[in-house]
Amino acid sequence: MTHPFLDLAPLGAERFAAIEDRVARLLSTEQDVVIMQGEALLPLEGAIRAAAGPGTTALNVITGPYGQTFGDWLRDCGATVVDLAVPFHTAVTAEQIRQAFAEHPEIGFVSLVHAEAATGNTNPVAEIGEVVRAHGALFYLDAVASIGAEPVLTDAWGVDLCVIGAQKAMGGPAGVSAVSVSERAWARMAANPRAPRRSYLSLLDWKERWIDGGRTALPHAPAQLEMLGLEACVERIEAAGLDAVMARHASAAAAARAGAVALGGGLEPYVYEARDAAPVATTLRAPSGVVASELVARALKSDPALPVAAGGGALAKEMIRVNHYGADATRGAVRGSLAALGAALSEQGLSVDVEGALRAVEEAWR
Repeated sequence: MTHPFLDLAPLGAERFAAIEDRVARLLSTEQDVVIMQGEALLPLEGAIRAAAGPGTTALNVITGPYGQTFGDWLRDCGATVVDLAVPFHTAVTAEQIRQAFAEHPEIGFVSLVHAEAATGNTNPVAEIGEVVRAHGALFYLDAVASIGAEPVLTDAWGVDLCVIGAQKAMGGPAGVSAVSVSERAWARMAANPRAPRRSYLSLLDWKERWIDGGRTALPHAPAQLEMLGLEACVERIEAAGLDAVMARHASAAAAARAGAVALGGGLEPYVYEARDAAPVATTLRAPSGVVASELVARALKSDPALPVAAGGGALAKEMIRVNHYGADATRGAVRGSLAALGAALSEQGLSVDVEGALRAVEEAWR
């Protein structure tokens, strides 16, 4: 018996390195790029544990649940953490970062999420990067949700550790991820006695056993199918053109927001300002008296494949997400999601204008 997923020829070091090089181009970086054999939480945690320790004072920006997780990891490493939390319906500003540095000049590490798919906001990394670079802090960026949906200019923004995953806007597999590492980030890790070594979390192991050896011998057997999936999704982005892929996500976001406003029924954008809204997902606030998770469950009865979900945790009561990323960054996905939400709201006795919402989608699509 044969199967396209089985009995594949081994993925060699040369091809592995070539995939890394293509990911580096996607990240607009000349820094080292390490493709790690696991979901993006692997390099997200590994990079923090490698670069932060008891002597680190970190500014941890919280614009959603991942920022909260990063703060927990930093504290677990022994770092002194200054949390900068902003409401989830907005974005952090460069001025807020500058003020944090003025109040805590000892800050030497900054952790930030570019786009928060969970809350639907995105942060102005270019402006923030200028402030971080002027202060001299190490800059750690979670670009898992933003890569492929909006510009990620690693070197131009002065990002020292930029982590991505393929499972959202890139439309690839979830079981493989990547991190770009600057020279000063490598130096920070090498000087940290608590950086993971001989560990699946260890970036330094990859540097010594893979990069420093000229990328000629893989340190362990790669995740074959996930690597091939990553290669395929990068090829697809290259063929379509990154600008075209990002434009499709921007159109989906603009259309979802306009359609939700036109739909009515008490539904409204969760992120107040369009400039703060992520192109990867549009979050909506449920009408007063309506539980978001119950509304979503009702909407999905018509089509369980629609990219609609309730917010996580406590947000399940008030937040609805339209996850228009990857294969779902299309008119059809946005139209179907809004039509299903409109039907669910109508069942609740609320007045909606589904036809008006669909017209708004078409008018907003660029």
